[in-house]
Amino acid sequence: MTIRSNPIGVFDSGMGGLTCVRQLVKLLPTEDIVYLGDTARVPYGNKSPNTIIKFSIQNSLYLLRFKIKLIVVACNTSSSFALDKLKTIFGIPIIGVIEPGVKRALELTKNKRIGIIGTNATINSLAYQKKLIAAGSAVKVFAQSCPLFVPLAEEGWIRGRITEDIAKKYLAPLKNKNIDTLVLGCTHYPLLKSAIAKVMGRSIRLVDSAEELALDVKALMRSKGIASDRKIKGKIRFFLTDEPYKFKKTGERFLGRKLESVYPVKENEF
Repeated sequence: MTIRSNPIGVFDSGMGGLTCVRQLVKLLPTEDIVYLGDTARVPYGNKSPNTIIKFSIQNSLYLLRFKIKLIVVACNTSSSFALDKLKTIFGIPIIGVIEPGVKRALELTKNKRIGIIGTNATINSLAYQKKLIAAGSAVKVFAQSCPLFVPLAEEGWIRGRITEDIAKKYLAPLKNKNIDTLVLGCTHYPLLKSAIAKVMGRSIRLVDSAEELALDVKALMRSKGIASDRKIKGKIRFFLTDEPYKFKKTGERFLGRKLESVYPVKENEF
């Protein structure tokens, strides 16, 4: 077996990262994927930076058991606080969910006024804001936390009056900032893309970080010569640090397909 045949490793604090897996499968159908959801310790957003780094290292070490060829940090909080540390520790390619979205937003904006929405932890980390300003000349960034979007996505309330009313409340400050591009800075938010687009209007370009992440993963693997050269459909295995029942039921909405091959992580393995 060559490294081309090795799986991609993906981790998230919960199930939001499944939107990233969904895009990876769509773009890279012959790749095997091993997904780790740290569902026993979700959410990461209320943890300290040192704890987030520690959890992210543990997640990466677990994925390395499967001889992965690349690590995808499909968690905005981990990408904000732990990505640089992971890159210094591990000797394989590692890609987070923030930089792909930043790059695409800078490509799309015409007036250099970019909005970013995310959880409280992601917005307060300033990760998106710093990268956008550092990479874009004269870019103005306007951030808004939308914490209720996560439970709405997990409960399946992705459309309807309640969801639209909450979206209007959260997004009102951004509508007054004359932005032309909005980054969905949480892996749950692609499920609410329709409601967000309806509130923001057709003129606002939405950046789906999960889609951009998959594109960057494809480009990175090609540049490293580690993309799968098989012709058969890849397999996905899911490992969870808590019981899988709720994850399977809700996660199918995020993944857009049935979840099979779901396993609990054994205590002596993590």
